Amino acid sequence: MKTAANGFNRTIDLKNVSISYDDLGEGAIPVIFLHGFPFNKSTWKSQLESLQSSRRVIAFDLRGFGKSHDEKTALSIDLFTSDLIEFMDKLAIEKAIICGLSMGGYIALNAIHKYPERFEALILCDTQCIADTAEGKEKRYKAIDEIENGGLTEFYEGFIKKLFHKDSISSKKEIVANLSTVVFSNSQSSITRGLIAMAERSETCSTLGQISIPTLIICGREDELTPLEQSEFMNGKIKNSKLKVIDNAGHVSNLEQPAEFNNYLSNFLNELS
Repeated sequence: MKTAANGFNRTIDLKNVSISYDDLGEGAIPVIFLHGFPFNKSTWKSQLESLQSSRRVIAFDLRGFGKSHDEKTALSIDLFTSDLIEFMDKLAIEKAIICGLSMGGYIALNAIHKYPERFEALILCDTQCIADTAEGKEKRYKAIDEIENGGLTEFYEGFIKKLFHKDSISSKKEIVANLSTVVFSNSQSSITRGLIAMAERSETCSTLGQISIPTLIICGREDELTPLEQSEFMNGKIKNSKLKVIDNAGHVSNLEQPAEFNNYLSNFLNELS
């Protein structure tokens, strides 16, 4: 067993960015969690706390988000992937289990394709393999124009409503408020560069058949942003993958139904062992 350098809010310097990360528990092959847009590593807190007694778990702030400050670099899924590999190298992590939600899933799929030898297993949460359609891309650039003309608050408020199952908005106000704080903490620059990164991403659907490592796919049944049919498609294309659907959850199933989400996660990881 390899002991992790335990702790919250640690920092490590990559070539041109300082990355903030949480590193808990111990184990030879860590689980690395990649957050969605425009979140930060705190959205994985429940998963880290649930798993830290049995394995090493790591969550980090992607560059430009949370405490991984970068206000200038043009962001892309390829750049996030390069950061992930450099981060693993710096921590002497030869192999990891990768878990990505939403944009974190885009990064995970890109990384698995480019660096298959670095990953032991894959967990995809509320994500998809498709690129933006022409219409989807146009919507993102329209949102950027509106944000740059003073519409950042309107963007935040509209976006937050799309993240949750309708019942969560009224019955899980603390969770909604906490995630709202995370979203609102982003700079305008991080939001617009993040939107460009997603608008310009490449599809990874054509590479799904090459994935040979154990894969778990989790999706909220009412996910509006990356609908369940996208998870079902990936499940059909990735050999021997497992799909778990969480009721009464939208795009952030790990926050809305953490007990069920953590149970699926734990069972999958135990089966690997």
